[in-house]
Amino acid sequence: MDITKMTALALGKKIRQKEISVREAVLASQEKIKEQEESLHCYITLNTEAALLQADKVQKLIDNKSLTGPLAGVPVAIKDNICTKDILTTCASKILSNFIPPYSAEAYINLERQGAILLGKTNMDEFAMGSTTETSAFGITKNPHDTSRVPGGSSGGSCAAVAADECFYALGSDTGGSIRQPSSFCGVTGIKPTYGTVSRYGLVAYGSSLDQIGPIAKDVTDCAVILEAISSYDPKDSTSVKRDSYDFTAGLVNDVKGLKIGLPKDYFGEGLDSQVSESILAAAKELEAKGAILEEFDLGLVDYAIPAYYTIASAEASSNLARFDGVKYGYRTEDADELHHMYKKSRSEGFGPEVKRRIMLGSFVLSSGYYDAYYLKALRTKALIKQAFDKAFDRYDIILGPAAPTTAPKFGELVSDPIKMYLSDIYTISTNLAGLPGISVPCGKDHEGLPIGVQMLAKCFDEKTLIRAAYTYEQTRERV
Repeated sequence: MDITKMTALALGKKIRQKEISVREAVLASQEKIKEQEESLHCYITLNTEAALLQADKVQKLIDNKSLTGPLAGVPVAIKDNICTKDILTTCASKILSNFIPPYSAEAYINLERQGAILLGKTNMDEFAMGSTTETSAFGITKNPHDTSRVPGGSSGGSCAAVAADECFYALGSDTGGSIRQPSSFCGVTGIKPTYGTVSRYGLVAYGSSLDQIGPIAKDVTDCAVILEAISSYDPKDSTSVKRDSYDFTAGLVNDVKGLKIGLPKDYFGEGLDSQVSESILAAAKELEAKGAILEEFDLGLVDYAIPAYYTIASAEASSNLARFDGVKYGYRTEDADELHHMYKKSRSEGFGPEVKRRIMLGSFVLSSGYYDAYYLKALRTKALIKQAFDKAFDRYDIILGPAAPTTAPKFGELVSDPIKMYLSDIYTISTNLAGLPGISVPCGKDHEGLPIGVQMLAKCFDEKTLIRAAYTYEQTRERV
């Protein structure tokens, strides 16, 4: 039996039944990492010795019934922009190459309380800025389905690690599709929850009004359980929302009878690969066969989503990344003769090209004379996009479409053309602008065997309906 092929919940059950020990599970993951990591490079930092020590501690707590949750003893990987106390957290950037946080992110603390074992920190696009995991200062991550292709981004390391069985589940962050797009490329399941559901405390900020931590796993059930574990109201995060219920597993119901599903015509036009389109529409038909009601509609404002998103995200990034100056922590140049020279040299040497590009764009749109023309206009567009989704959700329970316009591209195809890379996020970024929950679920493969993911969206705070639709569709896939 290959332990690493198991879902997180299946492993957790075996551990509680004493059929597999926590140490065995960790060693199995570490062996898989050892076999594949040289070619895939899913991780930046491995937590090898500490994971085994933690495994023994957690085993004792499971044995004496102090830990009884479904994720107790299950190894996890964490995206490297989520702070972990006393463990290197680099954001895949040279400027944080020596940063060891004195605290942990609230989402990770919630997992620790459940008895999770940290295997390591996964590779990503630098400061989550990218769609391919090629902008990392520590090298590229490869797609386990075809190592000549990208895993997507910016949570490419986390998605590739789950797809390659190098962990049982992972945490990623989603600012404009950074969980859902790589989940589609890697053939795994990933959820971006409603903004404010998971605390952003300890998540190194890119776009503060857009960032959200979410789970990546092998199926919908695992994702629902993990989301339940990491979600909580956190007074340390001013954007955290106190929800009435975090019972997301209640959505694991195989029933969509009467569920109204909207298919945005805007998402199925020019630019969408025909094989992707066929798989998405086939997924919709599967749900229709189960009793859902399908209807096409005009969402509108899709053409404005990308410019609005990159204006807002870059503006917030230019502000958030101003703190990395070589003074308090992180990389500092060795060649500077006075303070301002040190600031400039440290940032010039520490940041990569894509981060510099977005800082410059953000500084420009926030500058005097351009603030009203660009930034405020982008905020108004964001509000209009939210209104368009609100109007759509008055008629539909779920909006269904692609997670990405194509399957995973080859290395260099997107990163060499920033505009083309930005356009690859066209189906995911509106979700973040509107603060909605979204999920990507595997729905097929193209002629080259590359995974395709179907994206489903629900109205704010309605993850249960989202999970119900995704779970029901997943059950039809398992029977095929």
